[in-house]
This record gives sequence, structure tokens and C-alpha cells, in this order.
Amino acid sequence: MKSWFIASGKDNTTLELRDVPVPEPKAGELLARVKAAGLNRGEFIAGHGLAASMPGAPKAGGIEAAGEVVKVGEGVQAFKPGDRVMGRAFHAYSEFAMFRIGDAMAAPAKLSWEEAAGASIAYLTAYDMLWPGGQLRAGEWLLVAGASAGVGVASVQLGKLLGAQVIGTSGSAEKLKKLGALGMDLGLQNRNGGFEKAILQATAGKGVDVVVNNVGGSVLAECLRVMAYQGRLAMVGYVDGVLRADIDIQALHSKRLRLYGVSNKMRSAAEIAEGVRGFERDVLPAIASGQIRPVIDKVFAFSELPQAKAHMEANAHLGKIVLRGV
Repeated sequence: MKSWFIASGKDNTTLELRDVPVPEPKAGELLARVKAAGLNRGEFIAGHGLAASMPGAPKAGGIEAAGEVVKVGEGVQAFKPGDRVMGRAFHAYSEFAMFRIGDAMAAPAKLSWEEAAGASIAYLTAYDMLWPGGQLRAGEWLLVAGASAGVGVASVQLGKLLGAQVIGTSGSAEKLKKLGALGMDLGLQNRNGGFEKAILQATAGKGVDVVVNNVGGSVLAECLRVMAYQGRLAMVGYVDGVLRADIDIQALHSKRLRLYGVSNKMRSAAEIAEGVRGFERDVLPAIASGQIRPVIDKVFAFSELPQAKAHMEANAHLGKIVLRGV
């Protein structure tokens, strides 16, 4: 089968298209023909992110896909050949991808393959931040710093699903306008900070209850300053490349703030599967009914993964970038 491999160096990541054997599903796994696969920035950020855990020889790329089941391993009963499946996957930038049964979700019939491919990692991550992580409640204020990327858009949508008042930041007025159409209450054109005054004014001085920091260390201090009493901050991205930042310990102490990281690199398969089951219960019905539609920025042909990678690195997108199957 055709499969894209990613090689991660200190300063860049490179792509290579290879011919490799079609894998066989083991116990608890299923194999699907890939109809579409979502791009995730962490795979392509040289030096850190997912790339930092993949040094050395090139490795099969792609961590989320949607497709049609072709074969199931021992013990798999929830899926059969011909079923639509989506979710976290192994070597998703290939003709065939492997899913662990704990990661696999039935792809709703209303979703196109491209939408199904884009409805997994970003939305699962947003769910992790806002439900078990942030315990966001209706009527609370949510700040999404860096709201235009996949996780940011998903956070805006899921925040509104919970009934929160949502503020988002972006360097692009055009992107903020599109996010407003998704229900975002306030858009602030601030790429790398400068939003403190506007947020405190919007919240009548109270501050925000939950922060999703999708930007990185350059805005962390300001995020802390705009947090309300007993606020919660999810650290999920660092598109600015700033991996270290000062923390106002007095504010952390006096306002009883809670800071937590959101990453799947250190989670066990059982922990990830638990999150998937919660997502299926709390969010997937809204996606299946059309209440939430995954936002797809652009779809590239399978052969165009290098162009899709360049589009992501240009930060020109709003929502998910998707690669079509072969």
C-alpha cells in the first residue's frame, strides 16, 4: 500500500511516500481503508510536539482517519467489514489505517468522509479540556487563545454546546468573523497578547472561568491575569514556539487557579479509551444530529500531503486540513 512517512529533524520535518505491506489487525484492532485523514500540527513541528517523540528514522505518519472497515482482529465485535469508522488511528496517511478498538468510533451517516476525519483529534482534545479537565459549565466564560486552528475551533463549538460565553483571539479579522458565525460571543484580533483590557471589560472585571491556551508561553502570563477566582487553564499548544514562561505565583495562590496540561503522549490506551467513550456520550450525538458540524478548511489529494503540510505551516487555515484517501 502507499504510505507517507515523516522524518523529524531538529529544525524541520520531511515527507517520503513509500510502498509498504498492508498490515494485519491484531487482537483488539481493526483495519480500515482510509477515505480521509486529518492533519495535526504536532506531527509537523520540528524539535518538539509529537515530532520530538519520533526522532531518527522516518515513521509512518497520520494519527486520525475515517474509512471503511475491511478486517477486524480477534475479539472485535463492535465493528464488522463495511462499517464506517473514525477516530485515532495508526499510519493514517496510508491506503489502510489501523484502529485500536478503544479509539474507534462509528462515523455518523450525516458526515462526509472529510468531516468524519476532522471530527476526532481536535474535538476529543477540546472535550478533554472542557469536560473532565476544565469542568466548564453553562453561563461561565471561556477564553480560547488561538481560536482559529483545529483545536481552537473545536473548543469554541464545544464551549457553546455547554452554554458558555466564549471569547476567542486570532490575528485575522476574517477568521474571527467566521468564528462569530459559529456562535463565538467576542472575537479579539490579538495574535500574541494584548487582550487583557477587553476581556476584563467584557466580563465586568470578573475574568474568565476557563482558558484554552493554544498559542503558548508568549500569552501565558496574560492568560493568568484575565482568569477569574477558581479559574482553570488548559495548556494545549505552543504555535509561538515559546516553551517557557513566568508564572505569577501570587495570582495562582490568591485566586486558587488550576493549571493543567492536555496531551495524549503520556496517557495509557485505557485512559484514552475512557475519554473516547465520554466523547461518544457527551459530544458525538450533537455531531451526528448536525447540531455541530466539523469545520473543514481545505481538502488535499493524497499525493498533495507536502502542500497540505505547507498550508498548515503558513497558519492560513481555519479549522481542519484534510487529506483524501488514495
